[in-house]
Amino acid sequence: MKRACQVCFGFSLIIAVLFAVQWSGSANGGPSAVTFTKDVAPILHRNCVTCHRTGEMAPMPLLTYKDARPWARSIRDAVVERVMPPWLADSHYGEFSNERRLSQKEIDTIVAWVDGGAKEGDSKDMPALPTFPAEGWKLGKPDVILPMTEEASVPSDGVVAYRHFAVPTNFTEDKYVQFAEIKRGDPAVVHHVIVSVREPGQGPLPPAGEIRFGANQRTGGEESSARQGQGSPGNRGNNPDGMLIGWAPGMSPLSLKPGQAKLIKKGSVLIFQMHYTTNGQASKDRTAVGLYFSKEPVEKRVITTGAVYGNLVIPPGEPNYESKSSFTFKEDSHIVSFMPHMHVRGKDFEYKLVYPDGTSKVLLRVPRYDFNWQLTYLLKEPVAAPKGSRIDCLAHHDNSEHNKFNPDPTKEVRWGPQTWEEMMIGWLDYTIDSQNLKTETAAR
Repeated sequence: MKRACQVCFGFSLIIAVLFAVQWSGSANGGPSAVTFTKDVAPILHRNCVTCHRTGEMAPMPLLTYKDARPWARSIRDAVVERVMPPWLADSHYGEFSNERRLSQKEIDTIVAWVDGGAKEGDSKDMPALPTFPAEGWKLGKPDVILPMTEEASVPSDGVVAYRHFAVPTNFTEDKYVQFAEIKRGDPAVVHHVIVSVREPGQGPLPPAGEIRFGANQRTGGEESSARQGQGSPGNRGNNPDGMLIGWAPGMSPLSLKPGQAKLIKKGSVLIFQMHYTTNGQASKDRTAVGLYFSKEPVEKRVITTGAVYGNLVIPPGEPNYESKSSFTFKEDSHIVSFMPHMHVRGKDFEYKLVYPDGTSKVLLRVPRYDFNWQLTYLLKEPVAAPKGSRIDCLAHHDNSEHNKFNPDPTKEVRWGPQTWEEMMIGWLDYTIDSQNLKTETAAR
């Protein structure tokens, strides 16, 4: 009897202690009281507000409690499903310096906040709001800003063909660009932008303004830009790299490591390839590119190229059409980054490095491609690609009715620049091992 009483007393004591701890924690805002100001705001400021702020591409700001509270359930669902922040790479392959993936602890914190009533918390716990450059450039005021030399008029409806604008640099000496950023004139109508470099010696340079092509001439768009790095015919001179920077939803500004840069030779002209989409309201656009020059000697020139599969013929209703492309390295090189590109039928994408001895390894796998997020994947450490090795790209396209983004599963789909057509390009950036420009750039 005495033993039973001791056991009962022990249980009672434990229950009392647990109740007291729980009451104390709830009353004093303990671990169970997750709040916006103390716990959630730092996560959003660190990972989300680059896009989720006024004037940027996200549909709503998330800087303050007032901003975020109406979207609490949507935020919870998006992070649990790992839809936001957008990061599409399979975590089993490659390490990337710009990875946006939330940690499980951060996801659990947001879930606990929403499930606990999405409380605001003490205003004293609120971190200072992040600051952004006043000029509207993410990287601060550029060294040089080069806008289109004329406004482009965009109609209220209909299909707008790709348009091209020549923008002279008027540089009197070669320039090495470490950072670059595109600023859209009217974000509501700019679907994407590609800025390429036309050097003296690549044939006659176009005058400033819109480049007018013949009615029957169809420009190559992304494919022609990609092929510039693969020795395609044309007036390219000795320039292995025609691509400077692009913009599409999800793409980051050009950001290269110290000692790396893009080269714009003196007298070059920039070509803006503009893809506009109509939205029911006539508009005018004057997109610009901001350039930030390297402040220290440059060792490596970064070259952009693409592994292209241009023979797409996707049958109606085909759920798993396969496309392949390759790029072979002609010199010992190092790979810097990747950007897979397809349109709305894109399903998945893989980059594999195949060495000269036949061994291989997957460097990037995107198991759930999303056309709405044209992400660039910056390798944490460059990957060596010896001479004779190649990048093999493998992709699949879903032209079936199960693809909710498919405009018409009853139609055959071929290569083309418009969104309802298709593409398959494995963009990549690389450097050449034997190149060392330090003496040249230090003298300059």
